[in-house]
Amino acid sequence: MPGMMGGPRGRQQVVEKLPKGAFAKNIGQLLGTMKPYIVSLVISIVFAAGSTVLAIIAPTWLSNLTDELANGIGVLNGIDMSYIWYCAEILIIFYVGEAVLRYVSSWLMVVVTQRMCKNLRTDISHKINKVPLRYFDNHAFGDTLSVVTNDVDTIGVSLNQSVNMIFNSVFMIIGVLIAMFVVSWQMALAAVCVIPIMIVVLVIIMHFSQPQFRKQQNELGALDGKVEEAYGGQIVIKAFNAEKRTADDFEGTNKKLRKATILSQAISGIMMPVMNVIAYIAYAAVLITGGILMTNGSGAVTYGTIVAFIAYIRLFQSPLTQLAQAFNTLQSAAAAAGRVFDFLKEPEMEDESYKTPQLTEGIRGDVVFDHVCFGYNEDRIIIPDFSATIKAGSKVAIVGPTGAGKTTMVNLLMRFYEVNSGDIRIDGVSIHDMTREEIHDIFGMVLQETWMFEGTLRENILYDKECSDEHLENICKAANISYLVDTLPGGLDYYMETGNELSGGQKQLVTIARSMVENAPMLILDEATSNVDTRTEEIIQEAMDKLTAGRTSFVIAHRLSTIKNADLILVMRDGNIVEQGTHESLMALNGFYANLYNSQFASE
Repeated sequence: MPGMMGGPRGRQQVVEKLPKGAFAKNIGQLLGTMKPYIVSLVISIVFAAGSTVLAIIAPTWLSNLTDELANGIGVLNGIDMSYIWYCAEILIIFYVGEAVLRYVSSWLMVVVTQRMCKNLRTDISHKINKVPLRYFDNHAFGDTLSVVTNDVDTIGVSLNQSVNMIFNSVFMIIGVLIAMFVVSWQMALAAVCVIPIMIVVLVIIMHFSQPQFRKQQNELGALDGKVEEAYGGQIVIKAFNAEKRTADDFEGTNKKLRKATILSQAISGIMMPVMNVIAYIAYAAVLITGGILMTNGSGAVTYGTIVAFIAYIRLFQSPLTQLAQAFNTLQSAAAAAGRVFDFLKEPEMEDESYKTPQLTEGIRGDVVFDHVCFGYNEDRIIIPDFSATIKAGSKVAIVGPTGAGKTTMVNLLMRFYEVNSGDIRIDGVSIHDMTREEIHDIFGMVLQETWMFEGTLRENILYDKECSDEHLENICKAANISYLVDTLPGGLDYYMETGNELSGGQKQLVTIARSMVENAPMLILDEATSNVDTRTEEIIQEAMDKLTAGRTSFVIAHRLSTIKNADLILVMRDGNIVEQGTHESLMALNGFYANLYNSQFASE
């Protein structure tokens, strides 16, 4: 409903430049969300460390086995097969144990990350209900939807892959280095010399790739916005033969996403090959050093030592490449986390838990607009000074040309937006002293934009309210949907998946019935009969007259013939009331209202 008076419809500008230190900040916030699962996380880390220990110890037995084979070759009965089998059994136990511990560690990490993602989605869901409507004026629905789906999924998948991988890699690197120094410090030094090179390469690549990952997530959100627009506007698109324009627009956004994805993956993809090259350099350096030591006759280096070091180098090479891959994946998580936490930090509506119900003795329905000033943007005031007094039980019609501010006044009355200055009072109580929930309970609403949710027709009419079958049947008759109920398979229990099973007029009738079920003491009807034919409009008008009897009701209408019996007609123009009175008195003035009325019937 935003923007009858030209409320902002623009999208949030995509932020492509990543703030300094954002990667560490976003990852730190993500790790903070894991605090409730610290026990599971610690257990996962312990199991990862255990699997690493088994993987590091195993090569020592492989060395013993190799030396036994080497020493026994060429010697009669020189090979002790019982010892060979013993070493083989130990190796099998170690490797199976390592696999089991690594699996349990990975499974626990999956549990932790998915629970964290569930909590993030829950936080986002609660946040959506707390942000003011101004937020949705400036952000595409598809972009916000992308935060809930794509960004949170990216966080879950990335953390699941990278966190466990980082711990395993760090444990493996430390353990392998210790083992290599124990076996041969000379050969170990040859391997260690490549670590500073690896760190420098990682830092440089992350510096250039992280902004592209951020841009990739933003472009993905923009693409979701295009999909949401195209899906929701199919009728308009087809009616105006705009399929090509829509497809071209989508293709442009899709190309931007492709470009951002290619750049992010191309830059970060350099990590793996570079890390492999560095690892192979270390592999060659160790073998050369080992060969020199054996040539010099060093007794500390044997064939078994060389075989063990080959295994250690493989173990050392793997975590190097895994670290590169993990940091690559973490960049996606950091970019997605930035968007999620940016949304969670959006300003919220005022916390009103401290307020108590004000109208506990019943609702009369007196409404006063006292010098109300409002603008969707602070630098553009669209309602400069609005004042009106509505007596309880009155049927008030608000009319005027498009953009006059009719729906805006209803938005302010419902506190969908806050006034810049002035006040609105119901039964003498300022709406600022009332909670939004109390205000919304006071009003029943029938809007021009119908909305159906997945469920049965009965559920759509009741909408979280309780009603007897007999009363519901009477409401269906009053809202003129009895015929619809009788023709649908299953009647009131007819299941709707999208709401498109009903015509626009039928959906309008359902929303009118929904308002009748709510039976609120005050009513707001925003073009409630706009989607029904003339005959149905007359029937609905009779039902509405019964529904509004004794209730203060606000009727926004373009068809002036429907509000001739209103107790008060407020004629708006450019955010101000230019005329007010009954239909007869306004026609007698022969002013702006009379011109609107006469021009409408002249055009008909």
